[in-house]
Amino acid sequence: MKKYGKELKESQLQITLSDFLESFNKNMPKNFPRASSALLQKFKETHSLLFTHGDMWSLDQHRKKIIDWLPRNTGTL
Repeated sequence: MKKYGKELKESQLQITLSDFLESFNKNMPKNFPRASSALLQKFKETHSLLFTHGDMWSLDQHRKKIIDWLPRNTGTL
């Protein structure tokens, strides 16, 4: 039970774009499109209301939305 609490707490932390990018790509299935800094910047511009902490990212707040958004936008850069 304590491990779950630690994982939950870590997913709610505000982290930098580079830390988010590393964690996101590391934990996605092999065949899922990979995120890049450019794609994440585009996501941020498109969904600016999700960024209430400036340039900080949160796995809890942003991961699911990027999973939905990324396949449709991978070839747009």
